[in-house]
Amino acid sequence: MKLKTTIAACATLMLIATGALAQVPAGYPADYQKIIDGAKKEKKLVVYGATDSKATQPLVKDFSALYPGISVEYNDMNSTEVYNRFISEVAAGGTTADAVWSSAMDLQMRLASEGYALKYKSVESAKLPAWSIWEDQAYGTTFEPAAIVYNKRLLDPKEVPQTHADFVKLIQQPKFKDKVTTYDIEKSGVGFMLMAQDARVNPKFTDLLGAFGVAKVRVQSSTGTMMERISSGENLIGYNVVGSYALVRAKTDPSIGVVMPKDYTLVLSRVLFINKGAKNPNAAKLWLDYMLSHRAQNIIANESKLFAIREDVTGEATSAELIKQVGKDNVKPVPVHPSLMEYLAPAKRMAFLKQWKDTAGKK
Repeated sequence: MKLKTTIAACATLMLIATGALAQVPAGYPADYQKIIDGAKKEKKLVVYGATDSKATQPLVKDFSALYPGISVEYNDMNSTEVYNRFISEVAAGGTTADAVWSSAMDLQMRLASEGYALKYKSVESAKLPAWSIWEDQAYGTTFEPAAIVYNKRLLDPKEVPQTHADFVKLIQQPKFKDKVTTYDIEKSGVGFMLMAQDARVNPKFTDLLGAFGVAKVRVQSSTGTMMERISSGENLIGYNVVGSYALVRAKTDPSIGVVMPKDYTLVLSRVLFINKGAKNPNAAKLWLDYMLSHRAQNIIANESKLFAIREDVTGEATSAELIKQVGKDNVKPVPVHPSLMEYLAPAKRMAFLKQWKDTAGKK
């Protein structure tokens, strides 16, 4: 009896190792098995992403446990690199990503609207906000605030700005000269997108640019660099920092303080699409459905801390908690829609960058 049990256990382990036990998730149609079987034959998934590997690792690990036998190759780049690498590889006819996942929502929408995205209706579509899906091709996966980050050691609590107007007034003070940081919008795709959205939402956007000019704002291409400089005191305050990363850093760094502006808080959503020419399309479909599932969204909220977009997920890093904190009317999600591309049009982009350089002093 003991021998049979041992053999059965070994057989089970072998089945798991080969992916034979991968089953259709509860609530999915029975014919979903065809996608699973197809993905098992492909055996691989290549993802290009602008999300830190540390935040992505729990998702990759869980996906691999759910679908054993499918090797996930995750390539971590900044948002501009994701875009440039993908289009150059496609143009060259070489191997590229099966799925593209980036916080530069406008660049993702450009790729999707120009025909690079596979049309695929996710099984999880009904559980997502309508604004987060574009024509079953591009899907928002997170609900992340654009935050103001400051040095708690060097700023008096009374100085901490609670609105955009407060921020504009604060950074024009002499002590903030050369001490303010934000994204380099020429090099950072997500930085450009957030600043363009500010221009659309904030009626006093030119005042913001003028304040940056007075402060002689220092620009960086990554969130990590901005937070390092704020933590060290080299900079005192940062603008449009991705809030999910900042809140994680604040948990372990007593120097980091985070504010969600009370007048309005922009919310970005990392957009995911399947490459229309994917070498492993079935594996990419599994990944898309997985990322939008309650299971993965729970990991996004409670392990990766990227803020779940689904309303039925509980935890600190969720859309429900952010709305509760800032107020429903003050949360401004950036819609997954071609309107995002307005500032990517060559003439519009050049004019916007010129305004940025002239007014904010970034010549």
